[in-house]
Amino acid sequence: MRVVLFVHSLASDWNHGNAHFLRGVVAELGARGHDVRVFEPHDAWSREQLVRDHGEEPLRRFAERFPHLASARYTLEQLDLDEALDGADLVLVHEWNDPELVRRVGERRAGGSFRLLFHDTHHRAVTRPEEMDRYDLRHYDGVLAFGRVLRDLYLERGWAARAWVWHEAADTRIFRPQQADGTRCDLVWIGNWGDGERTRELEEFLLGPARTLGLSGTVHGVRYPEEARHALARSGLDYRGWLPNADAPRVFARHRVTVHVPRRPYVEALPGIPTIRPFEALACGIPLVSAPWDDVEGLFRAGEDHLVAADGAEMCRALEAVLHDAELAASLRREGLRTITERHTCAHRVDELLAIARELRPETVAA
Repeated sequence: MRVVLFVHSLASDWNHGNAHFLRGVVAELGARGHDVRVFEPHDAWSREQLVRDHGEEPLRRFAERFPHLASARYTLEQLDLDEALDGADLVLVHEWNDPELVRRVGERRAGGSFRLLFHDTHHRAVTRPEEMDRYDLRHYDGVLAFGRVLRDLYLERGWAARAWVWHEAADTRIFRPQQADGTRCDLVWIGNWGDGERTRELEEFLLGPARTLGLSGTVHGVRYPEEARHALARSGLDYRGWLPNADAPRVFARHRVTVHVPRRPYVEALPGIPTIRPFEALACGIPLVSAPWDDVEGLFRAGEDHLVAADGAEMCRALEAVLHDAELAASLRREGLRTITERHTCAHRVDELLAIARELRPETVAA
């Protein structure tokens, strides 16, 4: 089967978490013998920001390490869609694409034989619904939404006639337990500061507990304003900036516990969507303590795969327990990894995608 994906960027994960998942999906499809073609815009914001901050070297390293994850860059003015879609059986267009591209691919679907899905992995369908009006999905066969609440929103608002839940997951080719290469610190957090969507939560569930407990540790991520860096310094955690996602397993291995602090829209408006970081952390076998979020879809087993802290005081107690109770830490590592291995890998998500493709076009899709 020929699968064509239009993504924001495969090469850059600078403030672009969806790249993590897409890389795993593309690698899994290729390993199963499918012909996969990936297209990304020449002026992708994530790629431009990465080059601005770090130059071209991260892109060269990525290409050398993952030659099977190459993508073709295009401009809308010069993109030949007939050529790009030639022979396609299944086409995925990600939500971080220009509305004109979304419309043009949809028009080709109206006169073509391939099946076409819109892939949404963001909260703006809730937080900025007016922006969704820019997308013309009339000719799309359906929507892949990374949570049940988002799927239901597409159906209830009439944005799509069909929609499926397609959660993100861990790329276990990359995310797996590693041995620590040296002395381990206490706490690590990998995540971007964002746009004020979790500033208060980061103080309560990350910075405050680190400061109270006197923990050693590291923070990785981008878009940290000056006041955020000052807050990190006061907490005692060491800010290290952007981390190539493929290096995260090595960083997890150097620490004894991590935390999950979801952005406010995922707590208040999109329950059941954890985003990709917990999947990746658990796949690496590091104990995880989460700030509150409502796991309405039962993705994980709270208290077994990870711990949940209702407030800052509980976070302090949970972190102390993990750091001082070897049996508890070992159990969290074992059970979290088991749940990922059994339910939440990119291989599982490819199984789900192929099942949807067979539902749409049973005569052409093999497993």
